[in-house]
Order: sequence, then C-alpha cells, then structure tokens
Amino acid sequence: MAATTAVLQSEWTKVRTVRSTVWTLASAAVLTIVISGLFCLLFRTQWDNIDEAARAQFDATSQSLSGLFLGQLALITFGVLIISSEYSTGMIRASLSAVPQRASFYLSKVAVAAGITFVLGVIVSFVSFFIGQAILGGDLDTSISDPGVLRAVFGAGLYMTLMVLFAVGVATMLRSPLVSLGILIPFFFLISGILSAVPGAKEVARYFPDQAGSKIMRATIAPDDPAPYSAWGGLGIMALWVVVALIGGYALLKKRDA
Repeated sequence: MAATTAVLQSEWTKVRTVRSTVWTLASAAVLTIVISGLFCLLFRTQWDNIDEAARAQFDATSQSLSGLFLGQLALITFGVLIISSEYSTGMIRASLSAVPQRASFYLSKVAVAAGITFVLGVIVSFVSFFIGQAILGGDLDTSISDPGVLRAVFGAGLYMTLMVLFAVGVATMLRSPLVSLGILIPFFFLISGILSAVPGAKEVARYFPDQAGSKIMRATIAPDDPAPYSAWGGLGIMALWVVVALIGGYALLKKRDA
C-alpha cells in the first residue's frame, strides 16, 4: 500500500510540476467556458433570425457545453503529454528504474490522469452550464433540475475524463507526442466529422468514441435521432474504446524496453 501511495504521489508531482501539463489543463478549462459562453451569446442575439427547424433542435444544455468541442483539443494534448513527454525527454528510464513494476507505474499514471480530469471536468461543466444559462436567459434557458439536464452536465465531466484516458492509452502505444497528436487530432477533428456526414459511412462513425460519447451531453434526445443507443449507451461505447486503448498501451509498455 505504501509503495502504491508513493507511486501515486510521484505521478501527481510530475503533473503539477511540469508546465506543459498544467497549461494544457488550464487551456481546456478556459477554452470550454469562454467558447461555450460565446456560443450562447451568439444564439441569444441571433435567435430571431434562426429558422424553425434549428429552433426545434435547440438544446440549451448542450449549447452551454458546446465549447468542449475545442476544449477537448487541450484535453487530448494533456493525455498525450502525461506519458509521451517521459519518452521524449528520456525520463521514462528513470521512472521505470524507480518503479520496475510496470502495472503499478501505468495504473498510477492512469489513476492520476483520471482523477485530475474528472474533478476538473465536472467543475468546468457546471461552470459552463450556469454561465451559459445566465447568458441565454429569458425563455431559452433551462434549469439543472429539469429532466436530463443534471445527467448531461455531469456526463460532460465523464466525457472529458474518458477522452483523456483514451489519449493516454494511444500515446502509451505510440510513445511519441508528435505521432500521437498527429493521429488523434485529425481523427477527432477531421475524420470523425467528415465521415459522420457521408452517407454509408456515418453509420460507422456513430460508434467512434467522440460521436458516441458526446450524446451524453444532450438533455433531450430528438425522436428522429438515428443513433441506435441511449445517452448512457453512447458513453458505454466510448468507455469500451478507452478500455481497448489502455489495454493496448499496457501490453506494449510491458513488452518493450524503455
């Protein structure tokens, strides 16, 4: 127990003393809150010019969390840096010499990443929600006690946590921060979005981690929603991606030399 506690403290010390990881977390929080507020302000000011079809699909909760689309860029970077920066600097040799039990090393790193991101994600989600609702105001806002709202806001924190853990797993397999970001960022910001708009391919894209997981952030699901899973089902699909990525990362960490 003492050894596990020491490894956890070591990983916590690495995160809070390395500027890049601290700044990426701060960037994720600021980007999510500020961009969400701006999108809410844009909708509030342009509401009279929006057509009926767009109004029918408007979800005040999802709107107040819309900045997470850009915030997740910083979260992915954090998840990549938390492991791959040790490879790029050569620190991984010292880390594995100090903690030769690779399962303990890896699980401690995953636990610290999950704990930090979950706390940050939940705080950012609730702050974004209440700021967004204050900006929307009038007849556009919603209450945290309305059906589906608390689930969506809390679920946004879970989504952020899973996104970081997926990045940790992929970065552990690839080891290089540049290669990891070079694959993850185009995947989430280009390929996933493009395929979701292509007939025939969008049925597959619905099972991508971001497409499935982000459904949790909608308080109301449209009756004609084509996804064959619920909000929690979508998050479960995303969790399966994360489990596969983390298992793959551990398998290669255990097999390869530092």
